[in-house]
Amino acid sequence: MKLYFSPGACSLAPHIALIIAGVPFSAERVSLKTKLTASGSDFRDINDKGSVPALQLDNGKVLTEAAVLLQYIADQAPAAGLAPAAGTVERYELMVWLNYIATELHKRFTPLFTPGCTEEGRSAAWAALARPLGYIAGKLDGRDFLAGASFSIADAYLFTALNWAMFAKFSLDDWPVLQAYQARVGAIPAVQEAMRAEGLA
Repeated sequence: MKLYFSPGACSLAPHIALIIAGVPFSAERVSLKTKLTASGSDFRDINDKGSVPALQLDNGKVLTEAAVLLQYIADQAPAAGLAPAAGTVERYELMVWLNYIATELHKRFTPLFTPGCTEEGRSAAWAALARPLGYIAGKLDGRDFLAGASFSIADAYLFTALNWAMFAKFSLDDWPVLQAYQARVGAIPAVQEAMRAEGLA
């Protein structure tokens, strides 16, 4: 398999999952500005959405959307424990978290990275993030991980999204639970490996 990624983007989540799953894969960097891959190909020929992540399977098919890739990767290596078995209530509970992160957290960060966004717009976008960040902090209080007793693909996605606060030059000081969570997940060797591979550490 080949993962197409851009450093620090939501593609970091499947990158982390692939390393933990232990499945063979390669990774190729994509410039979201030029839409070119590191090898010079037009990324839109691979994913016509022009966005990362994209995962090219061994049979040539391409999957997109972080929450989908995360589940696909988890299902390739059930022994890694990245997700409960498909069809179980626990799996659907995990999917609730993946969807919440995608719609309530991930999308609200978008204005912070939109060229030309004013300081007023950035402040409004950050203010809109307060509710989902507070909700997640409340759910994490007293827990090490988001969707159970051990690290899951939901944690890979949440860790990635929370990192964007730093990139956008905002602070998680109002949510010490989230700061502690970021430090805890960031210390996991596979997470550090993915961060290094993307030039983020």
